[in-house]
Amino acid sequence: MSDEIELQEHIGPELQPHADALAYDLDGALAAIVSVRARIPEDAFTASILGTERSGHGVRILETGLVVTIGYVIAEAEEIWLVGANGQAVTGHVVGYDYETGFGLVQPLGSMDLPILELGDSDSIAPADQVVVAGCGGITQALKAEVVAKREFAGYWEYVLDEAIFTTPPHPNWGGAALISPSGQLGGIGSLYVENLSPEVTAGNMIVPINILRPIMKEMLDYGTTLKPPRPWLGLFVTETPENLVVAGVLDGGPAEQADVRAGDVVMGVAGERTRDLADFFRRIWAHGEAGSDIPIIIYRDGAAFDVHVQSIDRRAQFKSPELH
Repeated sequence: MSDEIELQEHIGPELQPHADALAYDLDGALAAIVSVRARIPEDAFTASILGTERSGHGVRILETGLVVTIGYVIAEAEEIWLVGANGQAVTGHVVGYDYETGFGLVQPLGSMDLPILELGDSDSIAPADQVVVAGCGGITQALKAEVVAKREFAGYWEYVLDEAIFTTPPHPNWGGAALISPSGQLGGIGSLYVENLSPEVTAGNMIVPINILRPIMKEMLDYGTTLKPPRPWLGLFVTETPENLVVAGVLDGGPAEQADVRAGDVVMGVAGERTRDLADFFRRIWAHGEAGSDIPIIIYRDGAAFDVHVQSIDRRAQFKSPELH
C-alpha cells in the first residue's frame, strides 16, 4: 500500500481557520492527525458493504502513538498504513473496535515523530461554538465550522447515539476527521455527511463525541472491544419516512432475511408495542434481551399486519478478528 497521503479535496482559504484567531497552537493540533489507509479481505463480513480499500483519518491521542478513528474505516482490516502530514508512514494494527459507538483504535507498529492531541470534554461543546474539523494534510484539510446542534442520532444500520454533535459546513473528507474544540483539544471524530440538519442548514457532519470513548477505551485496548453483553442484531436496514419506518434492505443470510423480512415492509413495532421513530425501534430491540434473543417485530405488508420472529445474533461474531491477521 502506498506510503503517500491520498489526494484529498482541498478546502479553500476562505473556509480555513486562521491561527492568529485561535487560543491554541493550530499547527500542532493539525500535525497530530494522520491519514488511515486500510485493506480488508474480500471475504470479510463488511467487504460487500464498505469495500476492501478504505481511507480516512485518525488522531494520535496517547504518547504510545495510539490513533483513534471511525471504526468503519478499519473494521476487519488485514493491513493498515498510517501516514502523517510530514510524509512519515508506518504500518498499524487494529487494537479495538466498538460498533455500538463507532470508535476504532489503531496502534502504530513503528515510531512517528508527531505530536498528540489531548482528549477534551465534548460535554462542554455547545451549539453555536466555533470549532475546527480537520483531516490529515495541514491547513488545506482544516475547516472552520460551527456546532449546529447536539442531539440524538439514529442510523439505519442499527445504530443509535444518545447525543451526537452536528457541525456545518460539511468537511469534504469527513471519515475519521478531528473535531478540535475551542480550547484546542479533541472533541470528537467525524463519522458522516448529513443533509437537512435544520430548516436553515442544508448539510453538515455528524461527529461522535469523544466523551463516549473515555469509559470504554481501556476495555477496547485490553480486549479489542467492550465487555458489555452484545446487543441483538437483526441484519436489516430501516429508513424513517414522515409516515412510517420502512425496511430498505436486509443483509444476505442475516437474521432478518432468514425470517423473511423483506425490503418494502413497514415496521410497526416490537413485541406488541408500536414504535415512535427509528431510535425507539432499535432501543426496543436491544431492551428485549441480549444477542441470541428471539425478537418479535410487527410488520405491515400487502394490507395486513403480522408478527415476524427474528432470531437475533451477535454482530461482533460475524467480523474477522484483527488477531487473525
